[in-house]
Amino acid sequence: MARKPPHDGTVQVSNKALVAAVPAGWTVRIQSAITTADSEPEPDLAVVRGDERTYMHRHPQPPDIGTLVEVADTTLTGDRRDKGRLYAHAQIPYYWIINLTNDWIEVYSDPDSAAASPHYRNRKDYGRGDTIPLILDGQVIASLTVDELLP
Repeated sequence: MARKPPHDGTVQVSNKALVAAVPAGWTVRIQSAITTADSEPEPDLAVVRGDERTYMHRHPQPPDIGTLVEVADTTLTGDRRDKGRLYAHAQIPYYWIINLTNDWIEVYSDPDSAAASPHYRNRKDYGRGDTIPLILDGQVIASLTVDELLP
């Protein structure tokens, strides 16, 4: 699927902010596959355990993943519905949608994978001027401003 410059630019800007924030033992992957029980999606960004060499022979799996990020403009509905369901079913603890349409970031947490239609129980929207906690293994390890993630 063709991507627009705001999408690609936002992926790059967000990658830079996340790379600066993640501690040793974690890395950020850009538009690379992950493996779930039933598919291999390619989120725009994934904060995963390990370093650049950890995934030379396999893709990260749900226990390896701290946060997934999708940048959405024309894909917003599918990112909310389809990818949200997929990531909740895989029990990914945090799923962010950088929503270019509405100029905010949606943070989903507390996945309910056992529901008939898997979903996240919590959603919080962050607008310009707000700060988003980056949580890994249940601990806030950094705070990122919405302004540094949006174009």
